[in-house]
Amino acid sequence: MPLVRNPILPGFNADPSILRVKDDYYIATSTFEWYPGVQIHHSKDLANWELVTRPLSRKSQLDMRGNPDSCGVWAPCLTHDGEKFYLVYTDVKRKDGSFKDTPNYIVTADKIEGPWSEPYYVNSSGFDPSLFHDDDGKKWFVNMLQDHRRRPRSFAGIRLQEWDPKAGKLVGPMKTIFHGTELDLVEGPHLYKRNGYYYLLTAEGGTAYEHACTLARSRDIWGPYELHPQKYIITSKDAPLTALQRAGHGDIVDTPEGKTYIVHLTGRPTTQFRRCVLGRETAIQEAYWGDDDWLYVKNGPVPSLYVDVPGTRDDTAYWAEQKYTFSSSAGLHKDFQWLRTPEPEHIFSVSDGALTLTGREAIGSWFDQALVARRQTHFSYDAETTISFSPADERQFAGLTAYYCRFNFFYLTVTAHSDGQRELLILSSEASWPDGNLKLPFAEPVKIPQEGKVKLALSIRGKALQFSYALEGEELKTIGPVYDASILSDECGGHQAHGSFTGAFVGVAASDLNGLETKAMFDYFTYRPVEHGSDRYDV
Repeated sequence: MPLVRNPILPGFNADPSILRVKDDYYIATSTFEWYPGVQIHHSKDLANWELVTRPLSRKSQLDMRGNPDSCGVWAPCLTHDGEKFYLVYTDVKRKDGSFKDTPNYIVTADKIEGPWSEPYYVNSSGFDPSLFHDDDGKKWFVNMLQDHRRRPRSFAGIRLQEWDPKAGKLVGPMKTIFHGTELDLVEGPHLYKRNGYYYLLTAEGGTAYEHACTLARSRDIWGPYELHPQKYIITSKDAPLTALQRAGHGDIVDTPEGKTYIVHLTGRPTTQFRRCVLGRETAIQEAYWGDDDWLYVKNGPVPSLYVDVPGTRDDTAYWAEQKYTFSSSAGLHKDFQWLRTPEPEHIFSVSDGALTLTGREAIGSWFDQALVARRQTHFSYDAETTISFSPADERQFAGLTAYYCRFNFFYLTVTAHSDGQRELLILSSEASWPDGNLKLPFAEPVKIPQEGKVKLALSIRGKALQFSYALEGEELKTIGPVYDASILSDECGGHQAHGSFTGAFVGVAASDLNGLETKAMFDYFTYRPVEHGSDRYDV
């Protein structure tokens, strides 16, 4: 079979849950505060993947207004019981401090495209829930258990209880079946059954460079569970120079021919600070069952950059320029998401020829911000748009942004001075943890005519970010200094260790702090990948 290069889902696609139904493979990944919730990709050959749906698209299923950065949808689990799809997810409302608020839900659908049901609330005892369908018809719910009494970590093991789909609730006894290893921070549980054993795959070591997949098994679902001879079947923690770092949080799938694969999250660090601007991505590894009935990763536990899978992949589309235009009939392109709100009509509309954003709160808001963006999926790229916007003062601003979270973003805005003179101003919050303040002083603003469209552009080459602009009929010219784009990363995401979980985005935003709902119109959006030095995807 041909070799396919990891990752198979580049850019922010974390915590993969994989499923095969007949000849179709599906991977569900976390979306955190980005709406709609959960990305589900489809493949026929494990090599070529297409985004087919984001199932959590209604207020009754998901409302993340007020959720802090890197909260929201954590670690979905996608399964099928022979009749319908089940999707289990957490909507994390708070993660920092002494308590975590982690309500867990289940939705179902007959088809992957939906419609997806109203959610069943399950529990709030921890996060990373999954559902296991046993061969006797019982369904088992597992999640990591948090205990606010434990210091300094609240991770208390993996909790098991039966799920009654008819009653729509957990029933019977509950038990902590696995406490993890000395690596600590056990989470991300998935249960499987093979040859009379129950296998429990978990994630350990946090989400940074100590991350790992741990495997254990038992003859009884309630345990006790014995550890794999290697303990960690996937990890990069002892191989700091390998291309795929932060490897962990996996899920297992079998092909129709009986081969076994495991998908897992990974990160590809850049710069001497080992920053992962593309966030946590999804990779795949070939595995096999040994004579001892244990699963082993081929050439593992360190993940391989190139893997044998059934299909072949042509990366031409990956390197192609994407020019997005807007029409009311097509709606917003599936590459784009927005932040938190289940009421997108409150922040944007799509008409023939324009994406119109209604100015709302500031770009750092956790409640009501008008920001529409797509993932950064390349280490180097160009982005461009044209804006029509008529601000009255400095409290109205809109434009082009490279964005990670409220703590880290770069934002070229069309705004106005307090005297009403329209100008271009760059707002940035370079590595501003813990306060999230804008970096002062700003680069000198550039006065522009009171009327007319403005072309806004940015270029990222590795860690270097440069903004540009052009008035109507003119060529692009640079504005402001060269910024450090590598801060748009988990490692600089404004949280303590193991606390930032998403990835860099690029898109458009609009704010009107006067409350007048001033609108900004964008004619198109271009994302152009660039092969640049050692950042190339195919080397």
